[in-house]
Order: sequence, then structure tokens, then C-alpha cells
Amino acid sequence: MMRFLFIFLILFWLHALPCFGDSLQLDIKADSPELQEILQAAIVIPQSLSRGKNLNRHWLRHYQKQLPELISSSLEPYGYFHSLAEIKLEYPSVDQYLLQVNVITGKPVIISTLQLELSGPGKQLPELQQTLKNFPLKKGEILRQDFYEQGKSLLLQEAIKLGFLDADFLIHQIHVYRQKHRAEIVLQLNTGHRYRFGETTFTGNSNYPDRFLNRYLSYRTGNNFSQQQINQTQINLFNSDLFKSVRVYPDRTHATENLMPVKIELQPSPRRQLRPGVGYGTDTGTRFSLRYRELNLFHLGHELDGDLLIAEKKQSLVTTYIIPDLNRLDSQIQLRAGFDREESDSYLSRELFTEGEYQRAINRNLLASVFLRLTQEYSKVADETNRSQMLLPGIRLQWRQMDNLIMPRYGQQGNIEIKGAHTTLLSDTSLLQLSAQSTVLTPLPHDFSLMIRLRGGTTWHDDSFQDLPASLRFFAGGDRSVRGYAYQSLGPKDENGQVIGGKHLLVANLEIEKKVTTKWGGAIFYDIGNAFDSLSEYELEQGAGIGIRRYTTIGPIRVDLARQIGNRSPRWRIHLSMGFGW
Repeated sequence: MMRFLFIFLILFWLHALPCFGDSLQLDIKADSPELQEILQAAIVIPQSLSRGKNLNRHWLRHYQKQLPELISSSLEPYGYFHSLAEIKLEYPSVDQYLLQVNVITGKPVIISTLQLELSGPGKQLPELQQTLKNFPLKKGEILRQDFYEQGKSLLLQEAIKLGFLDADFLIHQIHVYRQKHRAEIVLQLNTGHRYRFGETTFTGNSNYPDRFLNRYLSYRTGNNFSQQQINQTQINLFNSDLFKSVRVYPDRTHATENLMPVKIELQPSPRRQLRPGVGYGTDTGTRFSLRYRELNLFHLGHELDGDLLIAEKKQSLVTTYIIPDLNRLDSQIQLRAGFDREESDSYLSRELFTEGEYQRAINRNLLASVFLRLTQEYSKVADETNRSQMLLPGIRLQWRQMDNLIMPRYGQQGNIEIKGAHTTLLSDTSLLQLSAQSTVLTPLPHDFSLMIRLRGGTTWHDDSFQDLPASLRFFAGGDRSVRGYAYQSLGPKDENGQVIGGKHLLVANLEIEKKVTTKWGGAIFYDIGNAFDSLSEYELEQGAGIGIRRYTTIGPIRVDLARQIGNRSPRWRIHLSMGFGW
């Protein structure tokens, strides 16, 4: 007897031991493809069933018995309460186990009653009524508890978004009659009273005056509370680039019966910022830039910017003082003073200037401004020198709409500027000048994109052309003009064949780019344009070529190989630039 008991225990122990190298697979098939995908995602082999790579057969039998209940509980939220599961354990090979599960989902539960109601002061609001109308479940459909929860959530979110912060469900019931295969849904949302915006409190050590910060509020005290306006206010403050962190939220602890105060926590950016930069472009050569920014001058929200550029062919120093409009977020006054020096193959220009500009947004994508610019310029074009003083009032319109500022896939941008001068108003010559530029980027199939850029300008000037300083003459050629020609090397010439610039400009660029990988791409392009003096007689130069694009976090690096077209002795020229070619 003892011997028999000992052998039995040994055999039981050996049977319970894990089988080394065993593997288990689970194959679930259902009579509905949609439910089969749901089951395959929901039913997984538990980790406790194996130890490393070894299968515990004792726990396998236990898991096999649990599977029908697991499958049933996985299907019930989707309206199937009478599923049947047939489970077989198969052995495809010596060290492999296969759990074959065939599921018959059965007859679904159908919604026989769907009672959706609103109560409270906001029950007649069109927004809430429309959300109720769009409830994801309808009478006669299969009961889906995930759709039910989704509909509840959307309804509650819409009520809160409209200012009913105390909205709650008085009734939210699902009655399932399994044997009759039907369900009844009763859902009633009470909106509660509607809040209005109360006082807004700013916290943090920003030292910005409240009147300045109030510019960023997308609401006013007394307006109906709206979560969307709270979110927009946070976006406005974050986009100002004045704060490291922004948090905007309703202050429920100090709410009254109808007023909901708002608290805004701000962590300001450093008051003084210095940002250096280096780069290279064929038009400018090697360049070094330095930007100084000082925020919240005199604790009024004013800003002082200083921009220094040192390049082989261009140097500039510009100081800008920005005065925000305390009544509007989208307008400001900018006062500038600076020095520009530029030297190209065609001219040398040195300019001192001061400028005042008032900017105001017309809409989300359109910015308008009026300006007054006083300049004193020394320029040398060909063998002629010019010293001039100009007082130039003008108007600018700028628009931009794109999906990404650094690496856009589609978008458009442009600007129009008109300015003039008269000898009776502190100017050495009279003129009226119009210039415009527009770029359109369109995505094409198979990771191709098409960019079209147009640039033009015209000048009405009756005095001697020699009276125009170099900065008011038009030239063409360069990285973002007619590639294949040097920067500002195209235009009318004097009797000695030296380029002196023109009164008018017309340039067009067509470029097709193909993104090959996430970091590399290629392009082909065609450019045409020139500067000229007569609108009836002009000659347009052409260039075409291929390019390589290296995509980086600060924009693409562009290397273009361009060849002149229609030239008796055509030349090849390499153009290198960084950033998108707006």
C-alpha cells in the first residue's frame, strides 16, 4: 500500500512539472469578423501560465475551463449575452500546444426603448439638443455599452463647455432582458444653472500689469462661461512667448451661485534673453547673428529687441521697441532704428534708418500695418555714387496660412507693400513703389509637393533714375530668385555693361520636391525673371536644375545645382541655403 502511494505521488508530481521548451498558441475564430478582432485583442494568454519558456499544464487545464466565461464577459459589452465557445486543446508537434477556440456569438440584444432627456435651465439650448440628437445609439440597434458611455461623455462635455459646470446625470440606467434579447436605456441629464465668468486672478511673479495680461483673455467678466474660451486664453498666453508655463482653470473654491472666477498661474520667461546663431547661404556667405530681447520694460509689458547680423555680404544692426495695444491682442506699435550695409556684385549700399509702424490683424491670417520710414543712404551702383534722404510713408499687408512653420506640407503666404516719397516732404526725389510676393505650397501624391512662388514690383518715378538709391531699385538673381545667376546680378545695364538695377521686377519659381526618406529629399525646379525699366520691353532670364534636401528640426538644408537657359555661354551655379523657401 505504501509503495503504491509513493508511486502515485511521484507520477502526479512528474505530471505537474513544467515541460521544458513547450509553447502555447491561442487561435480564436468567431462567426463575426468584427467580434473576432475584439476577442483576439481581449483574450490573451496570461503570464502565470508559463515560467520562462516552459508550460505549466496544470494551470493550462484551469485556464481552459475559464475561457468560456472570459469570452462571454468580453462579448457582453457589445450586445451579445448568449455566446457559446467550443474549446479544443491540440498538439501540432511534440513541444507545441494549440488552444483552438470556436465562438458562436448568438442572437444580440436589441435596444427596444431609448429614453434620452434633458432637464434644468439649459435643456432647450440648441447645442445640447443637437448633441442629444446625435447620440451614438438608436432604437432598434444592437446594444453597445462603449457607444453608450461615449454618448454620455459627449453630452456631459458639451454641457460643461457651455458653462453648466454642475451638470450631472439624474438617471443613467440600462435594463437588459437577456431571455427576450432586448434592452431599455433611460438617460436624463440635469444641466444645473449656467455660470458666467467672474473675476480673473493672475498668480506668479511675472510683474506684468493686469491690464496688459487682460489682452490675452478671450472672454470678459459677465460672459457665459465657456471651456473653449478658457482653452483659447491658455493658447493666447502660451503663444505670446513670454511665459515658460501657463495654467488657466476655473476657480471652483471661490465660485458663487452664478459666477465662476478664473485663476491663471504664470511662470515668466527670463526677462533678458540672448540668442546667437550661425549659418551659411550663397547670397550672404557665412553669417553670424545675435538677438537680444528684454521683456516687460518699465513693468508695462513693453519689449526691446536688438538684432545683429554679420555676414560676408550683409551686415545690419536693428533695435526695435514694441508697445502693445492694451485694448487689443492683435495690434501693436513698433519703433525701429538701425543700420544696414549690403554689398553684392552689382552695388554697395549703406543705410541709416528710423521707422515707426502700427500693426493690426484684420483676421486670423491677415496682418495690416501702416508705417513711416526715414532713411539716409549712401549707395554705389556701377561707377556712380548716390547720397539720398527719403521719407517713405506706406502700407503693408501680410498673410500666412500653413500647417507647420518649420516643415510645412501645405500653405500659402504673401505680402503687398506700397510706399512713396515726395520732394516736398524731406525727400530728395519723388516716387511711388508697389511690391508684392506670394508663395503657394501644395502636397501631391506619393510624397511629392509643388511650390509656386511669384514676386514682382513696379516704380513710378519721373526724376532721373540716378536719383534712386540702391535699396529702392530692383535686381534679380540668387537663391530665392533666378537660380543659376549670382545674387542681385540681373537687371538693366549701363553703357559699360554693368548692372544698375531697374524700376520693375518680375520673378517666378516652379519647384517639385520629392521626399525620399524622413531626412532626405530631392527637387527639380525652373526659374524665370528679371528686373527691367520698361513694362513694354523686357527680357526674362531663365534657369533650371536639381536639388538635394536634408530635413532638420530647424528647417531643410537646400543644395541646388542650377544651369542658365537661353544664354550663349550657359553656366552652372551651386546655391546653398537653409530654411523653407518662403
